[in-house]
Amino acid sequence: MTDPVRTPDPAGVATGLPRGAAVILRTFGAPDALATALKLRDLTRRRGLLLLIGADEALAARVRADGLHMPERRVRELPRIRARHPRWIFTAAAHSPRAVRRAEKAGADAILLSAVFPSRSASARTPLGPVRFARMVRATKAPVLALGGVNTHTAGRLLRTGAAGLAAVDAWLD
Repeated sequence: MTDPVRTPDPAGVATGLPRGAAVILRTFGAPDALATALKLRDLTRRRGLLLLIGADEALAARVRADGLHMPERRVRELPRIRARHPRWIFTAAAHSPRAVRRAEKAGADAILLSAVFPSRSASARTPLGPVRFARMVRATKAPVLALGGVNTHTAGRLLRTGAAGLAAVDAWLD
């Protein structure tokens, strides 16, 4: 996942990802959002990566992204957006059991559940820890990815949680 404040070089991060991985670009209305997204779209296509745009349907459509990542507060919009873009992949952020249920009900293709471990993210709350994370994963049929404090030191603690995958920001910056 890339965040322009914490990830000043999203293309550099994407270069290190394995084929088939996804990049979430959150631009937060940055003036260079289109240029950054176009550069990243070109790179992700060449490298066999997916590109999801954070909460900006117009930008995602303009750069022909593979989908959209919805913040927890906007997950209820997902069905309406999916109706306009049925081929897109939709992920949703969640920070609680209730948010996981809402994301699943809205039809998210995958849920990024955070924060699993302590994180420097401004949106990070009290860490769930691997046991609580695993309980939340088992409570949904949707694929759940672990986010928040995930790095080479903590990833092993998620092996038996049922996580469908891992997502990280700081792991790519350290």
